Amino acid sequence: MAVITISRHFGAGGRTLGRHVAEKLGYLFEDDAIIQEIARKVKVSTSSVKGHEQTAGSLISRMLTTVVNRSYMERLTGENIGYMDEDVYVETLTEVISEFAKKDNVVLLGRGSQYILKDAENVYHVLMVAAEPDRIDFMQKTYGLSAQKARQAVEQGDKRRGNLYAKFAKSGYDDPTLYHMCLNMSRIPMDRAVNLVCELVG
Repeated sequence: MAVITISRHFGAGGRTLGRHVAEKLGYLFEDDAIIQEIARKVKVSTSSVKGHEQTAGSLISRMLTTVVNRSYMERLTGENIGYMDEDVYVETLTEVISEFAKKDNVVLLGRGSQYILKDAENVYHVLMVAAEPDRIDFMQKTYGLSAQKARQAVEQGDKRRGNLYAKFAKSGYDDPTLYHMCLNMSRIPMDRAVNLVCELVG
């Protein structure tokens, strides 16, 4: 009975690792379900949550949070229509991640879960890193992207990751002391990485 959080450089294979680990251990792998639960709680569409995650921490997103008053928007839209800004997103994300962790036997992908659950018992935090050329290659092979599209995906993913942690007022999120295990995917094959994580919690 444990919870595993996976933080990663974009393109290092976090989603692939999470699915394989969950399958091998008989755990739930929670990724899209987190988006769905945030959307349910805030009363917005899942596409709105995904869009917010794409722009999280950007200048325009921060400006909207500062300029638009949450209580005003809630009065304007009424009880049946939700509203989400950066503060609402972080607050709801923290709540949802904490609720999902209570299920036990769950693998959580990214979204600052290593910070949200840093003091929780029986939670193991894993960090995946890889050199940029290897991450681009992984995106090409796994998702059938061109070299240019894969590079853009990696660069944009890294930027979004930095923006998200800025929302938590966190830096140094690749500091290995935050994690139970760090996996260099430029040197470790995926099947070996899966086994190492399973051994960690076993």
